Amino acid sequence: MTDMASRIAGKRGAIVRNQAFWGVVAIVVLLAINLIADPGYLSIGYSDGRLSGNLIDILRAAAPILMIAVGMCLVVATGGIDLSVGSIMVVAGAVTMELLSSMNTPDSLGNAALTIALALGIATALGAVNGILVSVVGLQPFISTLVMMLAGRGIAKVITGGQNTTADNEQVEWLANGYILGLPVVFLLSVVIVVLVLMLVRRSALGLMLEAIGMDSRASRLAGVKRRNLQLTVYSVSGLLAGIAGVFATASVMTVDVSRTGYQLELDAILAVVIGGTSLAGGKFSIGGAVIGGLLIATLDKTVVFLGIPASATPAFKAIVIVALCLLQSERVRSLFRQRRALRAQSQKEAVPA
Repeated sequence: MTDMASRIAGKRGAIVRNQAFWGVVAIVVLLAINLIADPGYLSIGYSDGRLSGNLIDILRAAAPILMIAVGMCLVVATGGIDLSVGSIMVVAGAVTMELLSSMNTPDSLGNAALTIALALGIATALGAVNGILVSVVGLQPFISTLVMMLAGRGIAKVITGGQNTTADNEQVEWLANGYILGLPVVFLLSVVIVVLVLMLVRRSALGLMLEAIGMDSRASRLAGVKRRNLQLTVYSVSGLLAGIAGVFATASVMTVDVSRTGYQLELDAILAVVIGGTSLAGGKFSIGGAVIGGLLIATLDKTVVFLGIPASATPAFKAIVIVALCLLQSERVRSLFRQRRALRAQSQKEAVPA
């Protein structure tokens, strides 16, 4: 019995020490708060072959965040950072909307596929530029991607002439607003892409090589790991996933807003990665943790709107939630609580008369 109890305690301790666990706890707490405000918050309806409800809205809103969070996770694993994902999103959205609006037959499936392919190709190329600046030129990732963050939104303004561009295409709009088996297509596509990336990095040596670069780039080079090629690859993939997120974001309203599309989503992506347990110093990473972090950010955004928190107070509310979560994830903070509980229990035991 003692051995079994110790094993159970060990497993429980491992779960608590897992940072992604606290992300799940935060999601449950936010949903509970919303449920208290509205007992019907978690209700799900079904009509015309589609599910509806607040949970479905959260899943739909999470899709773009999942894309950029997964890409960011791969970049951070190498010890880098990508501040340009929001700007690459708006470039992909601008290319998509501008091409569709200029076509004579915008509802053509072939035109939609060609447009999306071109938008994703440009997004990948911009990510590759980041990779070249970091791996070949040798610039700091922060500086390289900061330059692209500024340049990307400028490129989008050039593409659209500085105007918000609107287009019509049933196929592209279906990606964001359509349903399969009652679930949003955009969320199902994001899940498929996340699973493919997860299998790629965990069923091959790629994940280990990324971690090796992040932990010690010099030792990994001596071990035969081609650092430049891998860095170029992860930044290109990050650009591709940001492009997919940009198509998702603009397809939902079939409009690209060069000032707002993807605005500050790079910060949400970084938060999602950190919440999921990936260290910004590089090394070990967690795609699953990044997914949980992305779902938390989407839940938090929807909670802010649902509770009617004023726009001026929204950043402060999000900051309070994130700081509280980071404190819960901190091993030092948890150890202080454990010591306090132990001291209280000891004092109570001493207070009991013999």
